[in-house]
Amino acid sequence: QVQLVESGGGLVQAGGSLRLSCLASGSIFRVMGWYRQAPGKQRELVATSTSGGRVNYADPVKGRFTFSRDNAENTMYLQMNSLKPEDTAVYYCNARVTRYGTDYWGKGTLVTVSS
Repeated sequence: QVQLVESGGGLVQAGGSLRLSCLASGSIFRVMGWYRQAPGKQRELVATSTSGGRVNYADPVKGRFTFSRDNAENTMYLQMNSLKPEDTAVYYCNARVTRYGTDYWGKGTLVTVSS
């Protein structure tokens, strides 16, 4: 059974940092990534990576967020620096066994950035 469990969200002041973690279990995942959903908005991509190591970032987070993954541990991370109030959202980890396969999601972790 596939399971993704996020941790690391919380409240932080603007300019601060947080690190999110996601432990994936139940399969080997080729694609892993982070998405977020702000209140009243659609879920959007934050960063995504294939097992080969290439990482794609959404423009709003480029230069501030860093995605990493430990394939041996089936774990992914999102280091978030220089946080802004507009980064406030529920952050979800996502994984796929194949490049265009079924999406698996965690339950989400809330990140709140105060001004």
